[in-house]
Amino acid sequence: MDPQRDIDEWALETLAIRAGHHRTGEQEHGEPIFPTSSFVYGSAAEAARKFNGDEPGNVYSRFTNPTVQTFERRLAVMERGERCVATSSGMAAILATALALLQAGDEIVASRSLFGSTVSLFDKYLAKLGIVTRYVELADLAAWEAAITPSTKLLFAETPSNPLSEVVDIEALAEIGHRHGAWLAIDNCFLTPALQRPLELGADLVIHSATKYLDGQGRAVGGAVVGPNALLEEVFGVVRTCGPCLSPFNAWIFTKGLETLGLRMRAHCENAQALAEWLTDHPAVTRVHYSGLPDHPQHALAKRQQGGFGAVLGFEVKGERQGAWSVIDATRLLSITGNLGDVKSTITHPATTTHGRLSADQKIAAGISEGLIRIAVGLEAIADIRADLARGLDTLA
Repeated sequence: MDPQRDIDEWALETLAIRAGHHRTGEQEHGEPIFPTSSFVYGSAAEAARKFNGDEPGNVYSRFTNPTVQTFERRLAVMERGERCVATSSGMAAILATALALLQAGDEIVASRSLFGSTVSLFDKYLAKLGIVTRYVELADLAAWEAAITPSTKLLFAETPSNPLSEVVDIEALAEIGHRHGAWLAIDNCFLTPALQRPLELGADLVIHSATKYLDGQGRAVGGAVVGPNALLEEVFGVVRTCGPCLSPFNAWIFTKGLETLGLRMRAHCENAQALAEWLTDHPAVTRVHYSGLPDHPQHALAKRQQGGFGAVLGFEVKGERQGAWSVIDATRLLSITGNLGDVKSTITHPATTTHGRLSADQKIAAGISEGLIRIAVGLEAIADIRADLARGLDTLA
């Protein structure tokens, strides 16, 4: 009996718990970990067949490990993709995608509202390979189209963006890209397949930092790329040859994290919405960036293409950098860290941490002001989160 025979009929919550696990002869109920670097064969002929790809099976854990494959299969069906390739980090997932699909002379059109390390990867390292990146405003579809040239092969966007919660119309952007012969890759780590499935909206690839909400508890670093097999085979080739692979232990952690993804994301959204509304009314706060607020420029679009507004929000306070730092330093509950996606709420000053390597002009273009604070709202009691922030905010009012 095939335990996965009904997989096409399962809801996301069921897929998150059951999909991708192929039981071994031990008939284990929980997903096992295979902490092995290599695998043995019954004969030289069997080894030759598996190394050549003539027979399915494991070869070397850099590119074939059963625990990693369980995570890949599960995330692929949750994102409604044909295949997933796991990587050692979210940045490794972006790098592997670029190396697989692009070559010297190709161009990327990307949103200005990208994670700082992604901008550094594009401008400092891909540029060395002769790959040019042009940046546009995330929500401005006309700007995307105007930036495309005959050399453009990839459109890349985070939606919603970090940390301003900006949103782009994925379906419309995919249509623009495909009309010009370019692929569209969407970084979906802020919403996860629990709240947004870009492939169903026309995107070609979905990128994840599994370190964030797929894990959900800040335990491990990893990444993933999901999409059609024709493109993912090339990404797999990069991982196989260059080695930015996911460890079996981290893959197991992410697989277990997926089991509670839907529950966690709904709870994160509820807390973030309540906090955003409270911050809007605080006299020390000059602006709140969260697509769940009705006055957000893309609120209607976010409501249409997302199953929730996510847990990350930005807000600007009086006093520029000094004001922001005083609010952050006054917290005793929130964790001062650049990471996010944790059940523990985290707080940071983007201009000097996550986006600190950007030039002054790049920060201005991306909307990263000195008074901006980012919070990834966790699952603590919302009253406790508010009280922790009020300690510093009330001194600025």
